[in-house]
Amino acid sequence: MFLMDQHIQEATALIIDSNANSRSLMSSQLRDLGVGTVKQTPRVKDARVMLEYQSFDIVLCDYHFDSGDTSGQDLLDELRREGLLPYSTVFVMVTSEATYAKVAEAAEAALDAYLIKPYTSANLAERLASARHRKRVLKGIFEAIECEDFDTAANLCLARFEAKDKYWLYAARIGAELLLRLKRFDDAKKLYEAIIAAKTVPWARLGVARTEVASGNLQAARRTLENLIGDLPDYADSHDLMGHVQMEQGDLHEAMKTYQTAATLTPGCLLRLQRCGSLGFYAGQRQEATRMLERAMSQGLRSKLFDMLSLVLLGLMRFDAKDYKGFKYAHDSLAAALERAPGSIRLQRFDMVFRGLSFLLERRVGQALLIAREFTGHADAGNFDLEAASLLTALWIRLSSQEVELEEMMPVLKQLGTRHCTAKASTEILVAMTESHQASAEQFRDCHQKIFNVAETAMRHSLRGDARIGVELLIQQGMVTRNAKLIDMAGLVLKRHAEKIVDAPALAEQIDGLHDKYVKPMGSGSGKPRASGGVALRTAAPQAA
Repeated sequence: MFLMDQHIQEATALIIDSNANSRSLMSSQLRDLGVGTVKQTPRVKDARVMLEYQSFDIVLCDYHFDSGDTSGQDLLDELRREGLLPYSTVFVMVTSEATYAKVAEAAEAALDAYLIKPYTSANLAERLASARHRKRVLKGIFEAIECEDFDTAANLCLARFEAKDKYWLYAARIGAELLLRLKRFDDAKKLYEAIIAAKTVPWARLGVARTEVASGNLQAARRTLENLIGDLPDYADSHDLMGHVQMEQGDLHEAMKTYQTAATLTPGCLLRLQRCGSLGFYAGQRQEATRMLERAMSQGLRSKLFDMLSLVLLGLMRFDAKDYKGFKYAHDSLAAALERAPGSIRLQRFDMVFRGLSFLLERRVGQALLIAREFTGHADAGNFDLEAASLLTALWIRLSSQEVELEEMMPVLKQLGTRHCTAKASTEILVAMTESHQASAEQFRDCHQKIFNVAETAMRHSLRGDARIGVELLIQQGMVTRNAKLIDMAGLVLKRHAEKIVDAPALAEQIDGLHDKYVKPMGSGSGKPRASGGVALRTAAPQAA
């Protein structure tokens, strides 16, 4: 037995290949190289779950699977994007000559190695040895990441990049991701631009667009993405980010088309199926939304990448279609998830939606009304986010269609709109949940306009040299409305004009209190801002004048 390195016998490996003979051959080759533990699976969806719940040192994955649309690249992209694959894992893609070009392009971005069939044990040993050596050289970076010492990890990456030390390009990609996480947007953009200058790669150009989005410069991001998509129309990640930009700008239908393109490029990607399906729901394309979300549910209900919001949206559509059997299946699936995580406020709220709809299906309107009131009682909570507001709207709207007078509904929706109409995108999502109830849709748009008017008035004060008046207005209205846009804007305006405001520290303390109570909790309790599965239901912070 040939030992590749002194630690190889402690290594665990996973083989993902639909061909039993290939799996058997790879397993034998790995054992001959000294790998201590080798597991195997023929299906991507089973591999996804295994990789989510267990760490492997080595993964050998076939690119093409006969049983479905999902490719090995789809699996890798999802795991990398959601941070479910440790940097220390060596991921090797196995491909035929026909798909070599696609895999070679991906290798530059995220793969550790690739093998072209047929290959020998010597080829496998060479690729693994090289990849494991790189992991050892960059061990300090990976250890800092595992300890969540992201500043240290980012600085180590920057030092390696600046010195053009061994594996500098690989380290630069990791470093840029870390700088984005640390909200050091200018540093991240400089690093991406330096990478482009040194070696033009698609992921670096996409990184520039991501820094522009993160810093709120959507127009610049859109231009960057248009150029990238024009040069590389098959680069699915750029379509993802373009869809996000279009969402932020409130253009649901264009975002839907863009997400459909991304989903078509990677038909087996669970995240893109859900994103496309949820946006289809908001855009009113319910037949397409049902198709996408049902497919996502069949592919990955057990996966961490499956967002339970997909079940709720399916439940709403099946309720509207009077599909009692399909509705019950979705409800039972949600109930099973709630049993696994009984303390999840988010899942508890999802369950309230299902229970309310169940009572309506049974024509027990009084019981459904009690559930709606119970759910409404959550609306004052700091972690009651746009997602929760949209679902509460959906429940009240379906109650109102039961030929009963609901005088309390409009004040509830007004409260939701005042707090959650933070941008055109969030307003359009709430409007989409009103279905054909015109008065509710008009009320949400009116809330949006009133919030915009407050922000505009505050900015006028700021531009005229009365920044303190503008900040006070934003704080006062932030207290009344609990609107994240106004609270964030108060902080930005104060930060920009702090030198001219005598009691700036006292005002900052008030803003911090509002932020901690009504903005910060949006990232906890009911679920962090989500890009996985459905559309992210939080908008970017405003820019100060």
